Amino acid sequence: MASEDITKLAESLAKTKVGGGQLSFKGQSLKLNTAEDAEEVIKQIKEFDGLEALRLEGNTVGVEAAKVIAKALEKKSELKRCHWSDMFTGRLRSEIPPALISLGDALITAGAQLVELDLSDNAFGPDGVRGFEALLKSPACYTLQELKLNNCGMGIGGGKILAAALKECHRKSSAQGKPLALKIFVAGRNRLENDGATALAEAFGIIGTLEEVHMPQNGINHPGITALAQAFAINPLLKVINLNDNTFTEKGAVAMAETLKALRQIEVINFGDCLVRSKGAVAIADAVKEGLHKLKELNLSFCEIKRDAALTVAEAIEDKAELEKLDLNGNCLGEEGCEQLQEILEGFNMAAVLGSLSDDEGEEEDDEEEEEDEDEEEEEEEEEEQQQLKEREQESLTPKKIIDSQVSLLPDDSTPVPSPPVDVATFLAFPSPEKLLRLGPKCSVLIAQQTDTSDVEKVVTALLRISSVFKDEAPVKTAVHETTDALMRKAFTSATFNSDAFITSLLIHMGLLKSEEKIKAVPSLYGILMTLNHMVQQDYFPKSLAPVLSAFKRCFELKETCWVSSHCLSEL
Repeated sequence: MASEDITKLAESLAKTKVGGGQLSFKGQSLKLNTAEDAEEVIKQIKEFDGLEALRLEGNTVGVEAAKVIAKALEKKSELKRCHWSDMFTGRLRSEIPPALISLGDALITAGAQLVELDLSDNAFGPDGVRGFEALLKSPACYTLQELKLNNCGMGIGGGKILAAALKECHRKSSAQGKPLALKIFVAGRNRLENDGATALAEAFGIIGTLEEVHMPQNGINHPGITALAQAFAINPLLKVINLNDNTFTEKGAVAMAETLKALRQIEVINFGDCLVRSKGAVAIADAVKEGLHKLKELNLSFCEIKRDAALTVAEAIEDKAELEKLDLNGNCLGEEGCEQLQEILEGFNMAAVLGSLSDDEGEEEDDEEEEEDEDEEEEEEEEEEQQQLKEREQESLTPKKIIDSQVSLLPDDSTPVPSPPVDVATFLAFPSPEKLLRLGPKCSVLIAQQTDTSDVEKVVTALLRISSVFKDEAPVKTAVHETTDALMRKAFTSATFNSDAFITSLLIHMGLLKSEEKIKAVPSLYGILMTLNHMVQQDYFPKSLAPVLSAFKRCFELKETCWVSSHCLSEL
């Protein structure tokens, strides 16, 4: 190491902030390649008694330096906070996983109990998530409250690996009597898309203790947004939801609005640049009006919201005494609409909460053709997403070559852990063939027991979720048939079950019968058609319903909608 480099390092270390259990090398631009480069850093760590927080942001740490720093951390059992963002500048992506593995192993060896782990701004990609996967599953993270992974380029694969690790951590920590109670999750700018978001949503639903979720700019469309909304609904402590710069459209916005109605602690809603559009904005306004009395900030900027919908949002905040900011900039209010908006807020003595409207797009005339175009655009997006989903189902999470190349990087004790158990609620929320099989031999009984057969809509929903995982493979096919039989036998033999209402609702959800209400049809009829073919041959299936299905036989074959009003079905 050159003498001038040693001098520079010494000067930087002289600026190191020490105090309150924290040792900081933040922003010192240290280039730690070798063990020799890291000698002074190691010395500081070793000599620091009661080390609770280590800041390494704004430096660059190589594989060899990471190993010796890790060695120094093996005796720091009191370490709770790892501020390790932006610490691999200029490194090859292949260098990052082994460096993270060394550091993670050290924390496990030390018996540390982390509260905060920040690995933001480290462009490690999906492979990098493997680098701290073992750490997340270990006792060192059973106490984790804050996980920050902003701008790491995880992608869909990394999101799935992360979700699986969080679920495993929760399972293991629960077995120890103290479940993982994650409070803050940050993962903006990671290209998670729908699949990554859906995988994480499943983990969030299991954890249930989140207070803040920040996932802006991830390319998430309405299926992923809907999955997140379902997960947020079972995290009652949520205070901050930041999904800025994703694509809700009306469907995602409506799903999120329904969740907001169930949350009581929400303080910040950031749906800016999320294309919620007017109908979505009205749905969110209804949720705000019904509750959210602790709301401090509502951001619906740049969402293609028109004047009337924006005014509805303004009216919804009338009794929100704690509101500090309302952002409706960049929408389509027009000059008159902006003035009306300000007048409404002035009437509530809340004019000060309104943000700038300088980027308003001007009022647009209501255009039915435009709305139809938007609907068609969403349908095309759905078809494309479903095709992508089918393609991804054929691929493994990480290509075998990548996994093989990483075997040498995994810790010695990285024995594969069995998949965590699945409950009925998890399967019905995020159905898959694997989850159905993992419910075990009693899956049919469990689902039938936990479905309220007095509610036709719940039965239809459960049946569609079960049939959606149908595969022409013996184990899955048998599980679907047995579960369907248990559920529908219970329903059809119940004196309070309305068979006619059931078949009507089922046909509507299949997209074969027109409804006066806007109901999303299932993306594929294959599973439900195969399941219906089995059902009609069973003794529990009412013979009176056979003519109804026969009337729709041609629709089944063509997979086209029979545009018949639902109230006319009884005449068929």
